[in-house]
Amino acid sequence: MIEQNDNLLNISLLCQTAEVSRSGYYQWQNNVDTRNEKEELDKKDFELILEAYKFRGYDKGSRGIHMRLLNQGIRMNRKKIHRLMNKYKLMCPIRKANPYRRMAKAMKTNNISENLVNREFQEHGPGMILLTDITYLFYNHGNKAYLSVIKDACTKQVMAYVVSESLAVDFVLETVNMLIQNHGISLSEETILHSDQGCHYTSISFRQLLKDKKLRQSMSRRGNCWDNAPQESFFGHMKDEIHLERCSSILDLRLVIDDYMDYYNNDRYQWGLAKLSPNQYSTYLKNGEYPIKI
Repeated sequence: MIEQNDNLLNISLLCQTAEVSRSGYYQWQNNVDTRNEKEELDKKDFELILEAYKFRGYDKGSRGIHMRLLNQGIRMNRKKIHRLMNKYKLMCPIRKANPYRRMAKAMKTNNISENLVNREFQEHGPGMILLTDITYLFYNHGNKAYLSVIKDACTKQVMAYVVSESLAVDFVLETVNMLIQNHGISLSEETILHSDQGCHYTSISFRQLLKDKKLRQSMSRRGNCWDNAPQESFFGHMKDEIHLERCSSILDLRLVIDDYMDYYNNDRYQWGLAKLSPNQYSTYLKNGEYPIKI
């Protein structure tokens, strides 16, 4: 009896120190089994989250994880995903400002095309507005390469890309030729290829190539990054997600870029594309059948 009273006194002192009621303490103690069950469920759900996070080696935030699980037939609330990521210290990638200056600014020239897009990137449907740009790729302790990309503004699909060790205009021309070779049948004489006013895009050879391929040329206004914002955003996210420091040669770099482009088109789901990947979204627009079945 004395021992029991001592225990009660100790509990009272502990509750007073912790500023909780004795009834609250007993309720907490009686719910141990329930808490253990919830902990086990959290662990199982977090295993699914971690698998989605690491899919194909590219880190993802809560949105990317939610869409990856959704495409596997698993519906998990984003708030829950976010809670479990915080609980188990799983950090999502944070968009970093591009530390590199915009490359190859146009010198004074009269070869400037009108801005036909006017930031209407998705309103005209697939294959109508194509965006192109160039970015730096740094690898192997300071080696530099360049990436030219053409992307569909509506479906967000990467239509063509070329990695080059040189900034010569040829690799931009090669990107256009690759576009025509792989997707020419889906383009029309109304298709617009939109770029900034960089010297590659104002060059005589580039302008003549577009004319020969019956593509309309459009350019952003000088110094206005918003006129080609989706392409800028694509490069920013790509650099957050790939690991160029692992590349020891230009061959390694090309393999990393090839894998990322395949991942991006087929497995990188996007909130603004009805939670589908670019290729899925393109198919969805064509046949009208939503591919996710739950």
